[in-house]
Amino acid sequence: MSDEALCKAEVDRMLKNSQTKVIFPILTLALVREYSNSSRTIFSDSEIRKLYEKTVKGIQKYFGHDMHVGGRYYDAYPSRNLPRYGVLKSVGKSQYELLPPYTQAAPFLCDWIPERIKQHISDRLGVVPHLADHKFRAELSGDREQFLRVVTQHIDKNPTNFEIFSFAVIKVHLEKFACKIYRDTRTSAHDRGVDLSTNFGVVYQIKKLKIYSQAAAKNIYAELKVNFDSERLQDGNVILVIDDISKEVKNYLINMKVQTISKDELLKLASQFEDMEDKEKVLRIVHDEFRREYSSNIK
Repeated sequence: MSDEALCKAEVDRMLKNSQTKVIFPILTLALVREYSNSSRTIFSDSEIRKLYEKTVKGIQKYFGHDMHVGGRYYDAYPSRNLPRYGVLKSVGKSQYELLPPYTQAAPFLCDWIPERIKQHISDRLGVVPHLADHKFRAELSGDREQFLRVVTQHIDKNPTNFEIFSFAVIKVHLEKFACKIYRDTRTSAHDRGVDLSTNFGVVYQIKKLKIYSQAAAKNIYAELKVNFDSERLQDGNVILVIDDISKEVKNYLINMKVQTISKDELLKLASQFEDMEDKEKVLRIVHDEFRREYSSNIK
């Protein structure tokens, strides 16, 4: 395998492992850029931090947004994380050496990494960063088919998308009845789901899961019993927002006083928004919630 191919594989692995921020590919880009400019291979921790922050700001300017770009820098990154990808090795106290094949492939990586990060963020976030633009939101909101296409295409991308788009649709729907809903938690534990509280005693729990068996439903109900008090469950004040659910399982949970809302039902709800203002509000809420999750720590 060539030097370029080895580096590409490792950067792709970094991106796959990234959560709410792209960090290690940008650190790698910062180091190979500096090597290309100065031929330096030895860097102190403080130098790496400065190069990283400078590179983050440049990438943000290049992309035109700061979503998913620029997590907080920690000393462990050059000492523990980057060595796992073969980028650096320790050569002394807070001193690190940039290693081959990154040195040999530096000119290629300087051009390739920014575009690869851009593609990764586009694949993960789609049009979400562009929803900051009121004009862009208005154009999407003014066309019912475009609005529904955005919601349908993005709600399925990953658990974070499912949770945020579900929240936005439910929030706008409930506001029509003077009801408020709050998303206080962040999407850091997708297997457990995210809770939405309301001002009328009901709690929504969002899970990107497909439930087709009664055994799976029993497991879900057992988890709900742990997460919520018995009185809330007995009063029917817990609603489960789920990716998909069979009719049998839906009826089983109804008998246990747990209502469910499937993805198809959410999309149907979104299709019922007739006012442009409602559709624009959904997109604005989506953008605001994504910013809360993905906005950079480095400005």
